[in-house]
Amino acid sequence: MSGSWIVLGASSAMARAFAREAARRGLRLVLCGRDMEDMEATAADLRIRHGVEVELFRFDARDAETHRELARRAAAWEGPLSVAVFIASMPPQEEIDEDPELIAGMIADGYGGVLSVLHRLAPLIERRGGTVLGIGSVAGDRGRLGNYVYGSVKAGMHTYLAGLRNRLGRAGAHVVTVKPGFVDTAMTWGLPGLFLVASPEDVARDCWRAIEKRRNVIYTPWFWRWIMLIIRMIPEAIFKRLSI
Repeated sequence: MSGSWIVLGASSAMARAFAREAARRGLRLVLCGRDMEDMEATAADLRIRHGVEVELFRFDARDAETHRELARRAAAWEGPLSVAVFIASMPPQEEIDEDPELIAGMIADGYGGVLSVLHRLAPLIERRGGTVLGIGSVAGDRGRLGNYVYGSVKAGMHTYLAGLRNRLGRAGAHVVTVKPGFVDTAMTWGLPGLFLVASPEDVARDCWRAIEKRRNVIYTPWFWRWIMLIIRMIPEAIFKRLSI
């Protein structure tokens, strides 16, 4: 495996764990996000531990100019081009219910901004080869009372990634959709009702196994595939009465 890996949302716990696994494989990394200080600390650690090349880029899902500039820079790099997407925001459902203005930001972070940058990078990946890894969520499998706005954003992303997989697969590139359950990150800290919580490191290892095996869709940890199968099979007449 060669070329460059762009990591979008590189300040998240899952993205840092993913970048460490990439560096362990000797891959060139481009860490993208808004918190330059945090990314510089990650980059310094990866350079010292693994001797890899790490570049930083200030990226904002809500700023289309950063999407255009990233695509311009990527066009000048050599070799295959791969992208890992870890961008999302998840205000509590009750806060969204009280302030629907929050919805626009959620859509920009987890859907609109993702599509904007991936669609600019897609022609490069078609020509040069590579992989797109998109972090979705089990929340996108069915609208649930506790987080259906966030779930709808992830459901949209799942559909986009499926279509992009169809497109890029014709050129020999690949798209992996990752659907984590509960993960121990800043976004889930303090949320009620969490169970079977995975570490970011476990999720990152699952991501890399999926990349190397060219899997299409994975759940992580693996047992969420069966949990969500049961949830999807509940008849709507019963499901709408459940508080899950």
